Amino acid sequence: MFQSNRSWFALITFCATTALVAALGLAILIASATVAFAVAQSLSFQKKRNSVTPYQVFAGVITDAQCGARHSTKLGQSPADCSRSCVRNGSHYALVNGDRQYSLEGSDPAAERLAGQRAQVSGVLSGETIQVSSVTPQ
Repeated sequence: MFQSNRSWFALITFCATTALVAALGLAILIASATVAFAVAQSLSFQKKRNSVTPYQVFAGVITDAQCGARHSTKLGQSPADCSRSCVRNGSHYALVNGDRQYSLEGSDPAAERLAGQRAQVSGVLSGETIQVSSVTPQ
């Protein structure tokens, strides 16, 4: 009879140990997956944060994209009036510095006020377009 009790005790001990080992293995697997997911999300967030282009400051003359640095003298208008006229007729403001021309997106009232003048434009450059945050006279 003593032998029968011992086999039951061994069976219960074996089952409890197996259940504990399985639970511990499952807990380690879930914890590892959680850490891997968190690391992947962190790397993805850092990549997005680093890809954000910072604001830059550009200097040049505010003009329109159609005429650029060379306004027609046939109409007898100043460069500022020519730029404003071209923008009213469908063109958009631009910043010219030497042989570089950037299209200006946003902040049209400030660009209109400084048309034909040297100015500093702060914004984010994307290709040949500046998303304008501010325009100040130079």
